[in-house]
Amino acid sequence: MSPDVPLLNDYKQDFFLKRFPQTVLGGPRFKLGYCAPPYIYVNQIILFLMPWVWGGVGTLLYQLGILKDYYTAALSGGLMLFTAFVIQFTSLYAKNKSTTVERILTTDILAEEDEHEFTSCTGAETVKFLIPGKKYVANTVFHSILAGLACGLGTWYLLPNRITLLYGSTGGTALLFFFGWMTLCIAEYSLIVNTATETATFQTQDTYEIIPLMRPLYIFFFVSVDLAHRFVVNMPALEHMNQILHILFVFLPFLWALGTLPPPDALLLWAMEQVLEFGLGGSSMSTHLRLLVMFIMSAGTAIASYFIPSTVVSPFAMIAFLSLDSSLQGLHSVSVCIGFTRAFRMVWQNTENALLETVIVSTVHLISSTDIWWNRSLDTGLRLLLFAVTVLLTSWTEKKQRRKTTATLCILNIVFSPFVLVIIVFSTLLSSPLLPLFTLPVFLVGFPRPIQSWPGAAGTTACVCADTVYYYQMVPRLTAVLQTAMAAGSLGLLLPGSHYLGRFQDRLMWIMILECGYTYCSINIKGLELQETSCHTAEARRVDEVFEDAFEQEYTRVCSLNEHFGNVLTPCTVLPVKLYSDARNVLSGIIDSHENLKEFKGDLIKVLVWILVQYCSKRPGMKENVHNTENKGKAPLMLPALNTLPPPKSPEDIDSLNSETFNDWSDDNIFDDEPTIKKVIEEKHQLKDLPGTNLFIPGSVESQRVGDHSTGTVPENDLYKAVLLGYPAVDKGKQEDMPYIPLMEFSCSHSHLVCLPAEWRTSCMPSSKMKEMSSLFPEDWYQFVLRQLECYHSEEKASNVLEEIAKDKVLKDFYVHTVMTCYFSLFGIDNMAPSPGHILRVYGGVLPWSVALDWLTEKPELFQLALKAFRYTLKLMIDKASLGPIEDFRELIKYLEEYERDWYIGLVSDEKWKEAILQEKPYLFSLGYDSNMGIYTGRVLSLQELLIQVGKLNPEAVRGQWANLSWELLYATNDDEERYSIQAHPLLLRNLTVQAAEPPLGYPIYSSKPLHIHLY
Repeated sequence: MSPDVPLLNDYKQDFFLKRFPQTVLGGPRFKLGYCAPPYIYVNQIILFLMPWVWGGVGTLLYQLGILKDYYTAALSGGLMLFTAFVIQFTSLYAKNKSTTVERILTTDILAEEDEHEFTSCTGAETVKFLIPGKKYVANTVFHSILAGLACGLGTWYLLPNRITLLYGSTGGTALLFFFGWMTLCIAEYSLIVNTATETATFQTQDTYEIIPLMRPLYIFFFVSVDLAHRFVVNMPALEHMNQILHILFVFLPFLWALGTLPPPDALLLWAMEQVLEFGLGGSSMSTHLRLLVMFIMSAGTAIASYFIPSTVVSPFAMIAFLSLDSSLQGLHSVSVCIGFTRAFRMVWQNTENALLETVIVSTVHLISSTDIWWNRSLDTGLRLLLFAVTVLLTSWTEKKQRRKTTATLCILNIVFSPFVLVIIVFSTLLSSPLLPLFTLPVFLVGFPRPIQSWPGAAGTTACVCADTVYYYQMVPRLTAVLQTAMAAGSLGLLLPGSHYLGRFQDRLMWIMILECGYTYCSINIKGLELQETSCHTAEARRVDEVFEDAFEQEYTRVCSLNEHFGNVLTPCTVLPVKLYSDARNVLSGIIDSHENLKEFKGDLIKVLVWILVQYCSKRPGMKENVHNTENKGKAPLMLPALNTLPPPKSPEDIDSLNSETFNDWSDDNIFDDEPTIKKVIEEKHQLKDLPGTNLFIPGSVESQRVGDHSTGTVPENDLYKAVLLGYPAVDKGKQEDMPYIPLMEFSCSHSHLVCLPAEWRTSCMPSSKMKEMSSLFPEDWYQFVLRQLECYHSEEKASNVLEEIAKDKVLKDFYVHTVMTCYFSLFGIDNMAPSPGHILRVYGGVLPWSVALDWLTEKPELFQLALKAFRYTLKLMIDKASLGPIEDFRELIKYLEEYERDWYIGLVSDEKWKEAILQEKPYLFSLGYDSNMGIYTGRVLSLQELLIQVGKLNPEAVRGQWANLSWELLYATNDDEERYSIQAHPLLLRNLTVQAAEPPLGYPIYSSKPLHIHLY
């Protein structure tokens, strides 16, 4: 990225230059971007000056001695109230009478959004442009009343005689009167005519129209001090305060424009938080509801203590104070025992004389404690200063951050360094962020806001994606380890608003302390994206370097400089957490090996046999049937035989089963989607939606099947089949030619316990082909797998029963038929080794079209088992290539049992992949293909206890960058993905900080609810 990329693109610059003057003036739009009639500007000027006109009338009557000051205020307020109602009802009338106006098409989006077509001075379009109106009727009335009060009280506040009494200067009175009324007009216009977009924006949307109340709110505050001064006499401090506020009153428009003063909602939350923390000794809360409840309880306690007699409370207060001494939390010693025994006794028996000792103890606490308010404020100021210095220096030292204006900005910061220090002091005193505009060394005092920086509760939103599941698995275990680290002091002093960054492989965890009490704290953990962009990668690399220098040095240097001075990250500790490590391997040379692919086909049949036997032996109700079978005598079980289809009548029938039919796609493009199994399934669903179960060919007679009770009769639903002439005929093979299926008997009465489901035993292939493929069936492996079953409680009978089942030829025929049909569906009948592209496609669930494909897709459970067998076989091929060949059947079964027990083998995009992670499956495997490099890849996740490196971030640097992000996106609407303020900054970690912001401004892929941690 070029460092001279525009801070705002041309579109946004034009937009900003129109919005900012509107903000300064409180709502009038004098820069439109297109030519508007003169009456548009004249009407806005008249509406802007209306409060001054009514206030001027009242002021004139007061100066002439006609009216008293309070009557003057009432007159001006009444006139403004009437005017406000007229303005609002005019807007409502225009909305009801407006007609649709066609706009001129233009390629400029900004002009298209703002351009209006005006017809007359008082036309509906003109009124709607000048006075947008309120969303709620209640606000129409409420805001009009506030407008009247603001004008009346403002007139009283700015009476010339009153100002002269305060300062004794006619010239000063004239200036304060003129600019004071400008301030009042700006506030009134924003309240009642057209609300300006505020630079101090806290909420993303102003649902309840709170923003119009912001400027009048500060007007009422200034007036309230003046009223207190009027009615409370003999208070010099109040008089001085009133004089200062009258001067500050004329600067309110600049403070509003710069975004220094908070909106009402942010002001309320910030005020409660500050009073609770610094006034009542509490902590900021994790949610707004908890903040409100705790504020009420704390304030109620303070008020209640006022009414307790002092003679009673004094000893208890002193004892409570002494009991909080940190020495009590340490090891017992003789001095501590003697000292506190004496202190408690003296406090109880001689409270007055113990006061001196209590003062001495409190003084020592005040000096030594790191958690006293002034000490924390000093720490905050130093962190703000460090943040400002880092922004200033790196704007020059970092080449990628150096712009053409950098030298000028650095010189200005040096020349006006006293003013910069004043800004830092104000930010410290107000507990507000230091806002670096566009993250450049241009510093402003951000408006005070809650310590969390955002209006919503933590953890309510996140940009969820496929990688979110890794954080879901990790966070509970990370929370448990954090509890131990916090209790041990490994993370330093725990304060609300502290930020920590955890790093492991490609994962970044952003930890924020929301609330902290005596024995607990509440935290929020966010997970940042795993798909790293160039900016993300650059900053993550610097994070790794910082941690490596802190934790992985092979030797200790006696004297060295900190190479990462000024970095917002300070390493703290390393935490052992059980989580998934992610390893990605190149499989080229394995998956494309001819020998491996040749063995793959034989291994697939064996794995299919093992999976089907395991499935059938573990079906629900199988174990119950075992006991029932043992208790009953041997009863013959009649089942339909297989391979009874007559052979094809002509060579053309055999030719229809060639490779072109079975494999309807080639390996030229391994990512070809046509035809896919999804398409086949969709077609089957379309046919299933039609009346009847099979398509009927007119003129044919439905053949009898096992279970049918009619012979040569047409079922009732065939009456509906005759209307399906518009659909393509489906080739049913030779099933229609089968007059009946003879029944066969198992030779073993226990065979049905591992028998395949009846719907899997239907036939879809000619017997000649089935006999040809049956030669590939590994009978010795099939019998070995059956003999290894553990499904009988009586071990003495088990071996004999399993031996009988293994020798049951009817059962074997069923397995031969099902296994080889699945094999045929996955591979086709060619004896050639499959290609790597074929392996990749089938692994992903995309099968070639064949006659057997319809048969398999109609049985979803069997299809999933076949796909599972295919994936197990691929993993087996990789393990054999890596670890060596398999010696015997027992070793092969160990491999398969391990896959079944400890592995999930599938696709990253599968829902079962996420379920396996949440269930903490020990290992996961997925096959992939890098089209850019042309290589096959394997991804393995391993669950194990690994180390997460954790460091503490400069909280003021985080709050400052978040304040700029809020201003830049919500006010300047600068959402350009390549904007300067989101680019990589190795010291400020700017890109990571933006990611960790609350959505919609940030984009963490995971955000936890407030997590409660007990420290002791």
